[in-house]
Amino acid sequence: MEFSTDILLLLFFIAICAGFLDTLAGGGGLITIPALVLSGVPPLMALGTNKLQACVGVATSSILLFRRGKLDWPALRGLMLAAFIGSVVGTLIIQFVDPAVLGFVIPCVLAIIAVYFICSPFLKLETGKAKLGEAAYRRAVIPVIGAYDGMFGPGTGSFFALAGVSLRGLELIKATAMAKPLNFSTNLASLLVFLLAGQVLWVAGLVMMVGQGLGAWAGSHYLFKVNPILLRVVIVTVCLLMLARYLYQRLVV
Repeated sequence: MEFSTDILLLLFFIAICAGFLDTLAGGGGLITIPALVLSGVPPLMALGTNKLQACVGVATSSILLFRRGKLDWPALRGLMLAAFIGSVVGTLIIQFVDPAVLGFVIPCVLAIIAVYFICSPFLKLETGKAKLGEAAYRRAVIPVIGAYDGMFGPGTGSFFALAGVSLRGLELIKATAMAKPLNFSTNLASLLVFLLAGQVLWVAGLVMMVGQGLGAWAGSHYLFKVNPILLRVVIVTVCLLMLARYLYQRLVV
């Protein structure tokens, strides 16, 4: 595909916003995927290109957390491998879905995730005893979340954190920190499959990578100054507006 300068600039600024908002409240994929689809990118390529630019944010945060000693590599490597495998399976499955079906399914999934995303800050998660053993959690729960990320993606970090708190009895802060390298593992696995399948648009992806990095850098400076719930409302509102525009183009125009 060829992109006009205007479209590339638009994707660049959207990636900046997504990186900024994702750093503060999560959910950047709810903005970038609809933006790519509205730019004329086929649904499968939109998912693949989104993985290329999304790897920047989670890779940066994961490296920083490891360097600061906030994460335990021996405890994470098995989980990361399980997440990686699940994501590969999910990404392989999505390659065989009819593009016409995918063009309808993606907006529906994003709308559902948007509703979850706006409701999740109000959930009261209390730490307690683990409901699942480490082995069962690694073999059953983590690969399923990984498969979801391979097929769609937005909200994966929140799902990892939610599972850590509700099923493993982790503190919310620790579960959120652990979600970053797990999300990086799923993004990387999915990206590799999309690359092998030729479903990544490099020009748009690289432009958005730069924007994502700038947005994440800016977001890190406002991390404790902005209400994350308000930002989640902004993310979901923009997401739903873009999805409405996309559905209008498909069904009416």
